Amino acid sequence: MKRSEINGLMREAVGFLEERRFPLPPFAFWGPGDWKTRGPEYDGIRDSMLGWDITDFGGGDFAKVGLLLFTLRNGGAGAGKGAKPYAEKIMIVQEEQVTPFHFHWSKMEDIINRGGGRLLVRLYNSTAAGGFDGSPVRLAMDGRNFTVDAGDTVAVRPGESITLPAGQYHEFRGEKGTGRVLLGEVSMVNDDRTDNRFHDPIGRFPAIDEDCEPLYLLGSEYPPARR
Repeated sequence: MKRSEINGLMREAVGFLEERRFPLPPFAFWGPGDWKTRGPEYDGIRDSMLGWDITDFGGGDFAKVGLLLFTLRNGGAGAGKGAKPYAEKIMIVQEEQVTPFHFHWSKMEDIINRGGGRLLVRLYNSTAAGGFDGSPVRLAMDGRNFTVDAGDTVAVRPGESITLPAGQYHEFRGEKGTGRVLLGEVSMVNDDRTDNRFHDPIGRFPAIDEDCEPLYLLGSEYPPARR
C-alpha cells in the first residue's frame, strides 16, 4: 500500500467516526514527530499495539480485500499480573470489501455491528490440519444459540453481534447496497503477530511504499521510547 493511500484512509475514517459520534483517544492523532518525544510511560500503547491498523492483506487492492481497524485497548502478550485479559477494537468495512478466511488459535471474540450496513459472515469449523471442516457450525448471536451448515453465510444487522470462538474460520464483508459498516470487537487479549491462521497464505500487515510522510503511525510502527 502507498503511504498516501493509508493517510487518506485515516482521514476518511476520522470523518466517518465523527459522523457516528465515536471519538478516538488522543494518541490516535499523534504523528511521527509526537512519537519521538513520547517516553516509557506510553509503553502500554507500544507493547499492546494500540492504535491504527490498516491492511490490504498483501493483495494490493484494499477496496476489494482489506480492513481498517483501531485497537482501543488490549492486555498485551505477556503483560503479567494485573494486565487486562481483554481487548477492544473499532473497525470500518466497506461494501463488498472482504476480510479473508481466518481463525484465531487462542482468541474468542464478539463482532458487533455498531451501525451502517449489514455484515455478511461466512463460517467453517477448522480441521486439525488447518483446512475447512464439513461439520455443522455452532453459533451464538446475542444470546441465541443455533447451528448452520458449513460454509453458510450469516447476516449481522446493525445492533446485532456474533461470537466467534477460537478455531472457527470466518470471512466477512459489507453487504452490497447497504452502506459501509461500523464494527466493534470485544475479545480476549489480541496478538496479531502470532494468533491469526489464514486459510490461504497471505500477509497480515501491508508492505508500505513510502511515497509521502505518515499522517499518523500504525500500531506496528511505533519507535522505541525516548529514555
